[in-house]
Amino acid sequence: MFFRAARRLVPKKRGLGIRGIHNRETLGQPELSSFLVPTAHSKGKMTPYTNYHAQRSYPMPDEPFCTELSAEQRALKEKEKGSWTQLSHAEKVALYRLQFHETFAEMNRRSNEWKTVMGGVFFFCGFTALLIWWQRVYVFPEKPITLTDEWKAKQLQRILDMKGNPVQGLASRWDYEKKEWKK
Repeated sequence: MFFRAARRLVPKKRGLGIRGIHNRETLGQPELSSFLVPTAHSKGKMTPYTNYHAQRSYPMPDEPFCTELSAEQRALKEKEKGSWTQLSHAEKVALYRLQFHETFAEMNRRSNEWKTVMGGVFFFCGFTALLIWWQRVYVFPEKPITLTDEWKAKQLQRILDMKGNPVQGLASRWDYEKKEWKK
């Protein structure tokens, strides 16, 4: 029951779909005209799909990298329609740069982001160490007397004097005649 109600809330696809060009003529819905924003390519293109986006997993973007061309670039685009053997290497590279922002080698090169991450990690580790030091010096109380070496020695001597746990404990490892630990 809940799934039927939720399915009714999801809008149904009509016309060309999400990636198609949306305008009043293709959709037949004039109430959608407030969502449409005209761009340089076509009138009525929706804004989320007007931005160039290329990555390794999706190397062929929907739109070219350069949408507004200068006079030189337009002349180069006209020359592109002819034979490609007449184009120089620099012109081919310029045409590639009009269509794509980066090559695969540029997309796959390593970034220096790891340095920023490691710097942040070391900064917060250092800050935490300073905070712990400050707490030990100014916040925590002094060690109790029972944790001093003198107190521990007296406590051990008392256990040995009482012969506590003579079968398997400390008293079994103490030589009472020589007053030293058994070897």
